[in-house]
Amino acid sequence: MRLWRSVVGKLWLTILLLVSFVLFILTILQLEFFQNYHVEVVENELTDTAKKVAKIVENHENLDLGIEVGKEIIDEPVNIVIVMDDSKKVYSQNSGSMHRDIKEKIETNKELQSVRTKRKTVKMEMEFPEQDTTNRYENIIIVGTPLAVGENQHGAVYLYQSLGVIKDTTQQTTKLILLAAGIAIVLTTIFAFFLSTRITSPLRKMREAAFEVARGKFDTKVPILTKDEIGELAIAFNQMGKQLNFHINALSQEKEQLSSILSSMADGVITFNRDGTILITNPPADRFLQQWYYQQEGSSEVAIPTTVKDLLQRVIMTETEQTGELDLQGRSYVVIISPLYNNDNVRGAVAVLRDMTEERRLDKLRNDFIANVSHELRTPISMLQGYSEAIVDDIAASEEEKKEIAKIIYDESLRMGRLVNDLLDLARMEAGHITLNKDVVTLVPFAERVTNKFQGLAKEKNVSLYFESSVEINEKLIMDPDRIEQVLTNLVDNALRHTPAGGEVKVMLKQAMNGFVFYVQDTGSGIPEEDLPFVFERFYKADKARTRGKSGTGLGLSIAKNMIEAHKGHIQVQSKENQGTTFTFFLPQ
Repeated sequence: MRLWRSVVGKLWLTILLLVSFVLFILTILQLEFFQNYHVEVVENELTDTAKKVAKIVENHENLDLGIEVGKEIIDEPVNIVIVMDDSKKVYSQNSGSMHRDIKEKIETNKELQSVRTKRKTVKMEMEFPEQDTTNRYENIIIVGTPLAVGENQHGAVYLYQSLGVIKDTTQQTTKLILLAAGIAIVLTTIFAFFLSTRITSPLRKMREAAFEVARGKFDTKVPILTKDEIGELAIAFNQMGKQLNFHINALSQEKEQLSSILSSMADGVITFNRDGTILITNPPADRFLQQWYYQQEGSSEVAIPTTVKDLLQRVIMTETEQTGELDLQGRSYVVIISPLYNNDNVRGAVAVLRDMTEERRLDKLRNDFIANVSHELRTPISMLQGYSEAIVDDIAASEEEKKEIAKIIYDESLRMGRLVNDLLDLARMEAGHITLNKDVVTLVPFAERVTNKFQGLAKEKNVSLYFESSVEINEKLIMDPDRIEQVLTNLVDNALRHTPAGGEVKVMLKQAMNGFVFYVQDTGSGIPEEDLPFVFERFYKADKARTRGKSGTGLGLSIAKNMIEAHKGHIQVQSKENQGTTFTFFLPQ
């Protein structure tokens, strides 16, 4: 079945049917021609023989003798009947039912009688016996020619013969014609198949090349075998493949450029369909969506924030750009959504998510830095000034009071020194001038030792503190142990201070791809959402109600962040108010 569906099969079958039809018509016509030709030959032979017999009879004075001589020149299967008008004598060569019927035909048929009456030669083909038949070889040929014996005696010589004598000749001719037609069909089949193969061979190559192009091999070329229309088609196909390859490469380059631009953009970009389905995102947009999913506690029913969804619906309805703002996990975003068109119809929209947290943080830092520094320095300076005036004014009467005042002045000066040193350390770290004393450290014992250091404080606060690790006991890492211990100490101390009695603090160590991850997780009060983006900033204190003695300088988390980044790692926090906080930092191998 596959052959008949191919161009080769269709072309071959078309040529074969056309030639077969022509040969069939020619065969029918030739068979009819040869049959008529043979009948005509028989009629002519009978006519010539009848005329010879008539001439012989006419040239003999004795009628009976002439008839006998005439009969001698007639061979089987020709039969003779001689009829004389005056004597009504009938001379026949043989007898039998058919012969009697022929004589009756001669006496009754007007056309045969016209041989004697009108003195003309008659040729007739009649069915015998008289019945409907399609077999012509059962017919009889009768030829009559006039006969004149003397001046007064007239008659006719009738010769008749069955057409069955030409049956064998016609059959042989038919066999030859059919054999020739069969040979012609076979030769036509071979020629048609060869011709169709020659024609379709380049077409098959084009088909294979088209499949290669469909698979992405746009540099595929079709060999040009001829200079006819098929060759021109091959040239056009090669040019098409070349142009297609050029345009595909151009589109790929543009796609790569757009992908690089999207990936390198600081703003998040999300492309939506009309129904709100997300089509394309870049890394900042992925982080935005991850924060949204985290806030939704893993629920996937709401794919995008309500604010973005409302803006998207307004864009689809109004076909105009829409702008809005939203807060997510303590970060502020400005959302700009513009429509995307397909000809004249809106097919979707593109949303640009601009994180404004850093700008607002910088504004806040710019406004709060001087206030924070002056606030932190004002108390020790005031105390130094007050107690110094007490000494100058000789308010302290006894030596003990003077020593107490001097101790207060000393403690406040130490406090100012610590504050200034922290500021200097932080400035050096942010400027990249921090010095790390790296060493090979076995991680599990190191983290367990730092955790156990706070067991006493945890018992005092009635907080469960424990350490978990999925890292092998002998796993090692090159790092500065003092700096990392300072980071862990700060995080565990903060967790214990913010976890109420009955809560728990968990320190975990896990191995990640190309490094290790430390977790400090508590079930404490958590950090308000609006404070999350600023916990690693200098002087920032999320708990405004805490006393100065407990709150410290507000530089601990900022120092911890810079220490982790100095190790080429990163630190982050996730928190929900009244549910707990998790600090996570990663150290690469």
